[in-house]
Amino acid sequence: MNVQHYKPKNKTLKKYIAGYYFMTKGESKLPSRYLTFPTNYPIVSTSQNSDVKFDFEKIIVTPSKNKRIVTDLVVRYTKPFEVFYQEPVNEITIKFKPLGLNRFVTNLSDYLTNRFDIDFQPFDDLHLAMQSIFSQPVRHEQIELLENYWLSKLKDVELSRLEKIVDDLESKYSITEISKRNKISRQYLNKIFLKNLGKTASEYRKVYKFRKALMNFKNVNNLTELSFESLFYDQSHFIKEFKSLTDIKPSQFFKDIGTNKEVAWLFL
Repeated sequence: MNVQHYKPKNKTLKKYIAGYYFMTKGESKLPSRYLTFPTNYPIVSTSQNSDVKFDFEKIIVTPSKNKRIVTDLVVRYTKPFEVFYQEPVNEITIKFKPLGLNRFVTNLSDYLTNRFDIDFQPFDDLHLAMQSIFSQPVRHEQIELLENYWLSKLKDVELSRLEKIVDDLESKYSITEISKRNKISRQYLNKIFLKNLGKTASEYRKVYKFRKALMNFKNVNNLTELSFESLFYDQSHFIKEFKSLTDIKPSQFFKDIGTNKEVAWLFL
């Protein structure tokens, strides 16, 4: 697979962006179909001269005769979905940390009502800027342009309370305990999560533990140990939750799936 992954070079961007990757038309060896699995990272993908269509649990990317830029946002999914490329395209995908995209897009909640948004245009100059980046043939200069563009959109936003709640959800506290610690009801907790992260607190917690299991897998000896290391009550609970997100038993998943930090893809 010839997809180049990068971490932000800028120290400020590192706080809010987990990474990004480039696909290049004519060079990418990415298989035409793959499955991707739930994540809490908002994903913004921009493709050049392509049509993007969302079907049931499937994203279809086809070449377009029109010279155009398409940007889509993927936020909320709790099942694997298939990505199908009719042929390789020029594409840049950015993976934002939880609440990271909120630092750049002031009206983000307007886009979080759906799991997928195929017309994500939070800035008037987004597509013009992305066209300029695609037109730059040198990768390190593309990276500089990309990072400078997002730095120019950075806002001074007060998110400390939400960040504290996210930290609580990534701990051993139960949802009920988290509500009490922050002096809010479970209903309100879900309301502010849907508004700011596009998913409920329970969905966030479930996906977090799944991703934690992916990270821990290579450092444990068996599924029982993996269950506890990943904040599950026991192995049976782990298997049930894991299968609900992947449609695959953990034993089969880890046999078939690449589990590096960058991506969890099953090539079809």
